[in-house]
Amino acid sequence: MVPVVGLLLLLLLLLPSTSYADMWHIPLSGNVYPIGHFYATMYIGEPAKPYFLDIDTGSSLTWIECDAGSGSCEHCNKVPHPLYRPTPDKLVPCATPLCNALHQDLGRTNDCRDRPNQCDYDIAYLDGLGSRGVLLLDKLSPAANADRPSIAFGCGYDQVGPSRQQNVNVVVDGILGLGRGSIDLVSQLKQQAIITNNLFGHCFSSKGGGYLVIGMDRLPLNIPWVPMSRNTNYYSPGPATLNLDTELILTKPMEVIFDSGSTFTHLPEDLHAQLVAALKATLSQSLEEVHDDSLPEHPCWKQPGGFKSLDDLKMEFKSVMSLEFQNGATMMIPPERYLVVTTNGNACFGILGREDINMYIVGDITMHDQLVLYDQRD
Repeated sequence: MVPVVGLLLLLLLLLPSTSYADMWHIPLSGNVYPIGHFYATMYIGEPAKPYFLDIDTGSSLTWIECDAGSGSCEHCNKVPHPLYRPTPDKLVPCATPLCNALHQDLGRTNDCRDRPNQCDYDIAYLDGLGSRGVLLLDKLSPAANADRPSIAFGCGYDQVGPSRQQNVNVVVDGILGLGRGSIDLVSQLKQQAIITNNLFGHCFSSKGGGYLVIGMDRLPLNIPWVPMSRNTNYYSPGPATLNLDTELILTKPMEVIFDSGSTFTHLPEDLHAQLVAALKATLSQSLEEVHDDSLPEHPCWKQPGGFKSLDDLKMEFKSVMSLEFQNGATMMIPPERYLVVTTNGNACFGILGREDINMYIVGDITMHDQLVLYDQRD
């Protein structure tokens, strides 16, 4: 991974109205539940066509599902728009700086012996899914009629992973890669001098939608900053302990990463079980634990008459979680940032346990109604 110059700075505060100038200000659609994605509409190709791209700070490569020329997309999903079909002149050759940068971002060696005329890639994600494809260079921007830069992105012709089947309905066409690297969208815009600052931020509204802003020229004042750890490929403010009210759940600090490509927040399985048990101990007897078919892996509760909105949660769920970082900063997580209200009127826990991780992955739900800024300026 190419080291990113400077420190990551995370701004954690309630959503304000934007008063600063920016280069790209992109409205977002979607929600944590029931859609499961926050996504931007990006216009790609000539002529420009719209595609929905999931906002992902955990991946550096932007890619869309596409027809690479064989007439079909192997193991592709049913995406919202017709598959992107590149022309041969859009292919990035293997022995190029762009292809080398992509493989360096992925932690792999670029080998051009088999197919020198194209840049192949194979990405694996933390959830076990992945994508294979080829690197392209084409026009991409958040507006169809503006001057649009040429951006390197992936043509994903094979979506892979555990039990992955073809023709699954999905709400996005691909991923908008905002992770640490040299081929992520923000870095490319900076390298082309389209933006002055390698600085971007996002805000996901608990009511749905939000915005993504790229290339701001100034920042709000009087805000809390957290320096980024340099020894990780992810955006991480370093280790933190986890508290539920005044009870220390995680005694040994654990690495925390911010991943907007993850809808929910994730903990190691044993820590998750401890947290759920502590939360249950704070709940009143009027709540009944239930199974909700719309979120089958989540602990859920119902009350007489059901929950109708996030505001209803505050009457029954009063506990506040907090992440306390080693540098002294604290991230508060009230009930509306760890619970969702389902269409069945249940309150479901938005933090999941996983056996395959040893870190705390902060997903979209825990970033609700907060502007999170990633400052990587030189």
